[in-house]
Order: sequence, then structure tokens, then C-alpha cells
Amino acid sequence: MRKHSLILSVAAALIALSTACKKESNVVNDRPLTAAAADHTCGDSTISGVITSNLYLGDCKIYKLSGIVYVSNNATLTIAPGALIQGIKGAPGGTLVITRGSKINAAGTQAAPILFTSDQASPVSGDWGGVVLLGRADINQGDTALIEGIGGTPPASAYYGGSINNDNSGVLTYVRIEYAGYELSTDNELNGLTLGGVGSGTTINHVEVYKSKDDAFEFFGGTVNASYLIAVDPLDDMFDFDNGYTGTINFALGISDPNRADKSQSNGIELDGLATGDSTKTPFTRPVLNHITIIGQPNITAASITNGQPSGTGRYGRGAHFRRSGRFDLQNSVIMGFLTGVSLDSALGNTKSAYFRGLSTLNNNLVHAFATASTPWAPYANELNASLADFYNKATVANSAYGGTNPNTGINLVNPFARTIPGYYPAATSDARTFAAGAFTFGGADWTAGFVRL
Repeated sequence: MRKHSLILSVAAALIALSTACKKESNVVNDRPLTAAAADHTCGDSTISGVITSNLYLGDCKIYKLSGIVYVSNNATLTIAPGALIQGIKGAPGGTLVITRGSKINAAGTQAAPILFTSDQASPVSGDWGGVVLLGRADINQGDTALIEGIGGTPPASAYYGGSINNDNSGVLTYVRIEYAGYELSTDNELNGLTLGGVGSGTTINHVEVYKSKDDAFEFFGGTVNASYLIAVDPLDDMFDFDNGYTGTINFALGISDPNRADKSQSNGIELDGLATGDSTKTPFTRPVLNHITIIGQPNITAASITNGQPSGTGRYGRGAHFRRSGRFDLQNSVIMGFLTGVSLDSALGNTKSAYFRGLSTLNNNLVHAFATASTPWAPYANELNASLADFYNKATVANSAYGGTNPNTGINLVNPFARTIPGYYPAATSDARTFAAGAFTFGGADWTAGFVRL
């Protein structure tokens, strides 16, 4: 049931996998690649340790990451379109870290995407570490912070942050990262793509993270902008922002895993200022999130589990959880299929959060939550009883909230819970089109084709 009839401009990710490329497909460990990708017949090459000079990875060999591999000393790692890089399973998990001052040049194409994945014939989430980019842009922890997920005494710098907001860590385009999130120690996993203090000179677009054991994408501070991101079946959060991140995300799709949920709750968006709750540290986390589509579970039974695998205590959380003095601008977006749609939660501290001081905005969003369990908009009690109306008056323009047993009623995307013939874009009669007022966009026809996996 639609609760608010408000003018909305919302965009969802457009996927039409089967029609985008007519070429025959190759398959690597059951993962489809288009025919333009290389056949990788030149044998294997194992990479380990610290790379201190420029290195080129072609599209014929299969490159295997042994342990944590660092690109350091201002070196550039160039990866050819169609290249296949595998993380070797086992302690400490194959991982690629681009350190501050160094660069990655991974410019795949729609026809020949670059694939980072597990070396296992039957891969599972968390087989290897993932991809980590560390930059010199601003964070709210000073000039240096040790990136999450890497402990001990690393052989190259694992610190991030600085004051060069236009810092350039290279290029990631048409890249797929699968089965990452190796658990280095209890509750200390790497993400699919980890970005620490990455600057706005970096180019990131058309990147998918598939079945990460932790978050799909996490932005630890920095100013990098990104577009056309896809998070499929992460165990934890789809998109995580903290430590003073201030970039812009345009066009992103997050799809919740129907079979797994994290013991810490699996959210669509999670956003923090600082984990300690200190509201004085600058820069404040305040991303612009534009044209985001977050797909949770198809029914309340699935969304309400408390015994999710692999821990046996996994739960689905919120479509978007904004907390700990973080700020945000969420606009033109769709969130559906969670018990709570958007949660406004200061969590730590006893002062009203930035949301109710008019420092954040929710504009032109369609948000569903299962009405019998919660509400689409949820200000928490520790907001000093600030009313939802107070939030709307100060921080919103036009949003529409939905309840009911079918999360797609009213919003009406074509086929949001299907994997074989997906449809994450609005049907002809959807509220998204009705409220578009001429401003609705898909983000380009078939922008996921050729590199996405569902």
C-alpha cells in the first residue's frame, strides 16, 4: 500500500543480460565471460610479495595471487581486458593491495571484462581476500589509518589517508570480483572491493562484487566518485560508507542473498561517521547517493529469519542504516524487501543527529518495508524523540513509503526477485514512472550486459 503520494524522480539499474551480446560465451569455473574474452591457454603465473616496479598482466595466462600481494613504490599494475586473476585459497588468502602512491590500471570492456575470482574449482564466498585500493585523500582519522582486514606487520604500507583529495589510484572499469572476503581472523574479513582514502582522480565504474563474505563495497573516507556498481549476494552489507567519505555514487544496484545473512545483520546501505560515534571529527561522512536500487527479500518470512547461514544466527537488517553522526544525500532511489526501509539512528551520543538538524537529505525515493514488522522510515528513540515530521520538514523534498506483503506493489519493477530473467527497472505502470515527471533515467540501456553475474 502506498502511504504518501509525492512527486518522485527515481532511477533503477537496467539489466537485460540475455539480449546485450549475441556472441557465444566462454565459461570459467561456471562463470560466463563473453566470446571476446581470452581463452587463458598460456598456463599459470603465481604472484606473491611486494611489486615495486610497473607490471603488466595480459589476457592469456591465469594469474594467481599467493597471500597478500602489494603494489608499492609508486608502481603501476596494468591488467589487460579479459584478464583472469585468481586468489589462492588458504592463509592469509590471496589479496591485491594497491598502496598509497601506486596505481592499478584495470580497464576492462563490456565485451572483455576483467575477472578477479577464486582459484577453486567449486568456489565459495571468502575463498580469497579481495581488491584493496589505498589513497591519499582526506579521512576523519588523521593522515594515516591502517586499513581494516590487514593486521600484523605488513611488508608494505597498509595505511591510507592524507590531504590530496584529487589523488589518483588508477582505473577500475568493467571488473568483476567474486568470492572474496577471506577471514584473516575472527570477524576480521576483507571486503570485495575496499577503498581507503581513495581520491577523486581515480576512475571507478562498471564494477560488480559477487558473493563477498563481508561487504561488497566499503568506502573508508576519501573523495572518489563511482558509477554503475553492482553488489550481488554479499554476506554483510552491499554498500558501506564511513570515516569521512564524501564522494558521489551514481547508478548502483544491490541484490540481497536469499540463502545467507550475517550475524551482524545484512543491510543494503550502512553509513557511519566514525565507529566511536565521535561527532566532532571531520570530514563528516556525507556521500551523494543517486539512482540506487536496493533489493531485499520477496516476503516477510524470508526477511524475518534469525537463524541465517553460515553462522546460524544471521539476520537481514535494514534497506539503509544511517548512524553515528554520518550525513547523507539519498535521492532518486528504490529500496524494498526489508523489515525496515530507511533507519535514522545516531546510535552513540545523546545529541540530535545530523538528520534532524537538516544536514542530510532524502529526496525523491520509493521505500518499502514489511508493514507488519516495521515502517519504511524509522527514527530511533535515541534521537531524543524527534518526530518523523521534524525530519521531513528539514531534510526531505518528496518521498513515497510503502507497506504490505508484496514489496513490489506500487513500486512495480519488472521482475526484481528473479535471477534468470531479471528486471530491476520499472514496468510501464510503475510508480517510479508515474512520479518521474520527465526526470526518470535508466542509466543507459543494458549497462550491465557482458560483465554482470547474478
